[in-house]
Amino acid sequence: MTAAQDEQQNLAAAGLDEESARLLATLARNIRLFRSQRGMTRKNLAEQSGVSLPHLARLESSQGNVSVVVLGKVARALNQPLANLFSENELLSGDLALIVEFLRQQPAARLTDIRETLFSEFQSAASARSQRIALIGLRGAGKSTVGKALAVRLGRPFVELNEQIEREAGLSVQEIITLYGQAGYRKLEKRCLEELAVSQPEVVLATGGGIVVEPQTYQLLLGAFYTVWLRADPEVHFRRVMEQHDARIATPSHYREAMENIRNTLAAREHLGHMAPLAIDTTPLTVDEVVDKIVEGSGAAGRG
Repeated sequence: MTAAQDEQQNLAAAGLDEESARLLATLARNIRLFRSQRGMTRKNLAEQSGVSLPHLARLESSQGNVSVVVLGKVARALNQPLANLFSENELLSGDLALIVEFLRQQPAARLTDIRETLFSEFQSAASARSQRIALIGLRGAGKSTVGKALAVRLGRPFVELNEQIEREAGLSVQEIITLYGQAGYRKLEKRCLEELAVSQPEVVLATGGGIVVEPQTYQLLLGAFYTVWLRADPEVHFRRVMEQHDARIATPSHYREAMENIRNTLAAREHLGHMAPLAIDTTPLTVDEVVDKIVEGSGAAGRG
């Protein structure tokens, strides 16, 4: 057992829930490591941060709550971004630290090219990805309808990721979220996606709309699947979701609220959707026309 795991067990024994215990243990470990890397004593850190020695001692031993203001002072004294204090990686040092710093210094316009170069170099070959096609987008974008038609065209199985998750858990998506929260659902989502990437060399996959906001899972998706972003006008999303009888956003009496939610979500996820190699506005197109565009864009071929 590592020192960090031992510390986390002690915190759990003190009555903290597992997530809180892990957070405090990670924070303590990172502060100690960053301080040691810089050859700073705890007294040095106290002097440079303006945080008292007793307070730092409690921080480094995973005791008690701490304000964001205090953490900001500690991070500045250690010359670290605040987020690094909570990193669960082994830490942002060595090669990882250099890579992250290099990326921070790049203009936003270059990041897409850098990401695509990294993915093409170190993840699944493009030819393998083209045989696994994933559809992303909000509810009402046409993922299920287009996905089924595409699977028939290519002679491949069609999989709904949410259905795969439900089979894995033996529970409905809503039951998973009720029992284990969003974090539990997202862990299952990533695990099921990993299994599909290994077990299905040829597949058409319809994902849940929120997969794009989970960086690790979305990176896996982009690397292992030819990913297509399906989008539509907000009014079209609303109409299609109404047709699905999805009460989460498609209640006629709450039309204004639902439309605002759709517009806000589309805007917030637009930059994530553009990370996919192909984006299609399904608003003016028939299902067959969308399928044609995906086949052409992916270079996928059906079974003879």
